[in-house]
Amino acid sequence: MTLTYVDVPDDLVDEARRLNSLIESALATVPAVNTVPPAETRRNRVEGRGPFGPIIRSERAVEVTVPSPDGGVPVRIIAPEAPSAVYLHIHGGGWTLGAADQQDELLATLADQAGIAAVSVEYRLAPEHPYPAGADDCEAAACWLVEHAQERFGTDHLLIGGESAGAHLSALTLLRLRDRHGAAAAFRGANLVFGAFDLSLTPSARRWGERNLILSTPIVEWFAEQFLPTRTTEERRDPSVSPLYADLHDLPPALFTVGALDPLLDDSLFMAARWQAAGNEADLLVYPESPHAFSAFPSGIARHCAAAQLEFLERVM
Repeated sequence: MTLTYVDVPDDLVDEARRLNSLIESALATVPAVNTVPPAETRRNRVEGRGPFGPIIRSERAVEVTVPSPDGGVPVRIIAPEAPSAVYLHIHGGGWTLGAADQQDELLATLADQAGIAAVSVEYRLAPEHPYPAGADDCEAAACWLVEHAQERFGTDHLLIGGESAGAHLSALTLLRLRDRHGAAAAFRGANLVFGAFDLSLTPSARRWGERNLILSTPIVEWFAEQFLPTRTTEERRDPSVSPLYADLHDLPPALFTVGALDPLLDDSLFMAARWQAAGNEADLLVYPESPHAFSAFPSGIARHCAAAQLEFLERVM
C-alpha cells in the first residue's frame, strides 16, 4: 500500500483552514442534520435551501430504470459519444440523504475529461428503507452493467466508486459480485472516497466529539442508526454490513481518499491496509486540514483531489 500524506503548498493549507471556518459557521446557522427529520433535510436540499446552495443539474443526463428483484432501480447516466469505460457511481449522504441527480457536475467532468460514461444509482434511502435495501439496489445496478455495458456503451471496462456512504456501498457491491455472482474481476478499479467501512465506528469516529465539521460523532452515530435500526454494536460488525470485517481477497485496485480532519479517517486507514493485506493493490491519499466531504467544496485541495482520482481511473481502466 502506498500511503501518501499529500504535500500541498502552504497557501492551499491556509485556504483549507479558512474554508473550514466558513463551513462551521454555515452549519451553525441551521439545525444539525441528526436533529431534523431526513425528509425535511432532503426537501431543503432539493429546493436549494440548505447551507450550501442550489443543486446544479445537467440537461445531458438520461434516466433509465434497470431491473431488480424489488421492481427496478433508477440510474442517471451522463456519457460521451464513445466512452472508454463506465463508472458506476454511488452517492453519499449517510445512506439517508442525497440522490442520483445531485452530483451532475462530477459526472459530467468524468465524461468530458476522461471519456467515461457515468452511471449514478438512485438507491433506496433509510430510514424508510433500511439495510439491505440500498445495498440490494447497488448490486442490481452493478449486475446490469456487467451484463449490458458492452451493448449499451460499447465497452465492458467497468469502474466503481463513491463518496462516504457511497464508498461503503461500493465496497459491499464488489463483495456481493464476487461472492454471489462469481464476478470478482468485472470491475477494474474502485474509487473509495472518505468511506465508512466500520458501522460500529472506528476510533477516530468515536473520539471526534461534538464538533460539527460536516460530521460529528453524534451525526455519524445517527446515520448508522437510520441505516441499521435496532442492531447492536457487534451485529454492525457483520462482514455483510461493515466491509472492514470481510475477507477482502480478489478485489480490484483501489484508491482511498480521506481528509486528516475527517471523523472517518481511521475507516480509510484501516480499510486500505486490509485491502492490500488481502493481496490487492491499494493507494491511500490523506489530505491535510481537510474535513469530511472536502472534495465537494471549491478549493485548491479539492482540485488536487479531483485530479488524483481522475488519474487513478484513467490508469486502471
